[in-house]
Amino acid sequence: MRDGQSMERADLAGYAAQSNTSRGRKYHEEFRDNRPAFERDRDRIIHCAAFRRLEYKTQVFVNHEGDYYRTRLTHSLEVAQIGKGIARRLGLNEELTETLALAHDLGHTPFGHTGEEVLNRLMQGAGGFEHNLQSLRVVDELEERHPNFNGLNLSWEVREGIAKHSSQYDTPLHPYAEFLPGVVPTIEAQLINLADEIAYNNHDIDDGLKSGYINLAQLKKVSLWEEVHEGILRKYPNIDVERGVCQTVSALIGVLINDLVVTTAANIEQLGIETQEDVRRVNKQVVFFSESMAERNAELKRFLFQNLYRHYKVERMRVKAERYLSELFETYVKHPTLLPSKHQAKMEREGRERVICDYIAGMTDRFALDEFKRLFEPYERV
Repeated sequence: MRDGQSMERADLAGYAAQSNTSRGRKYHEEFRDNRPAFERDRDRIIHCAAFRRLEYKTQVFVNHEGDYYRTRLTHSLEVAQIGKGIARRLGLNEELTETLALAHDLGHTPFGHTGEEVLNRLMQGAGGFEHNLQSLRVVDELEERHPNFNGLNLSWEVREGIAKHSSQYDTPLHPYAEFLPGVVPTIEAQLINLADEIAYNNHDIDDGLKSGYINLAQLKKVSLWEEVHEGILRKYPNIDVERGVCQTVSALIGVLINDLVVTTAANIEQLGIETQEDVRRVNKQVVFFSESMAERNAELKRFLFQNLYRHYKVERMRVKAERYLSELFETYVKHPTLLPSKHQAKMEREGRERVICDYIAGMTDRFALDEFKRLFEPYERV
């Protein structure tokens, strides 16, 4: 049975990605049902091991620091909800959008961007490390669920969107030739870049306030936050502080989404984009904020970088994480027999450093900490 085509939503815009125009999958499969291709891809991601491990991977705060804080899993779910809302208003394919949101951090390391920086440093001379390309490696090679091939055998458009995902923190430097380097991806893939940013900016504020690392007095200096927060206080003059924060975060997400939708719709109309072919032909990013909103959002990002991401307690955990991952990597390189036999068996084919990199990148924060104790604490059971 083929991927479903008749089941695709009938109200999609002409420029939306659709199953019946997909470039298909790398491997032929016989399916049990006729779901649309991107819906099937979404389900495969939700059921894969790498997705479940995101529950114990750092967003800002390491897992053991508190049960309240976002993890890579809850972040991915929030990106999916924001992305789907944007896609619906623009007539885009919600299933492809959701799939890309849920997949965009599958290759992320333990301990957030610190882990990525450490692995990239340690892998110099052996291919480096970049978490978007690692996400593609996860869905193409590292997941082992099918009897006839490695990976999840996702649609080409999903794999392209993963490879071309970019943000302030990550821009793949060497996209694979099969994904049309220099050509913009689908509009669905473009919007994930901004949905990701909307999610982590606003929810990092929430986590930062909850932790006490930042406070409302500091946030008053951020014009976008203060404007929205004052609007909430006018509407609900007797609201308590915690509910006021929740309502402000929610309203701020809405403000950013609305600006993004209005600006993107105007860009699509101005460029005369009516079909998927037009997206590639015009070859311009069409999903972005208005100029004024981009400036105010940049101010918010600078505030988070200076006051939360570089808070001395976050920095302390970053230094610890550098030590944990560096020592694990260097020890495995010197003593590869410490790895499970399944991973040792891959070394001749893929190289010692790459296999070790894959193994560490797949770890959760908790597993990495436990492994460090198993290897270096004399009284810890092995």
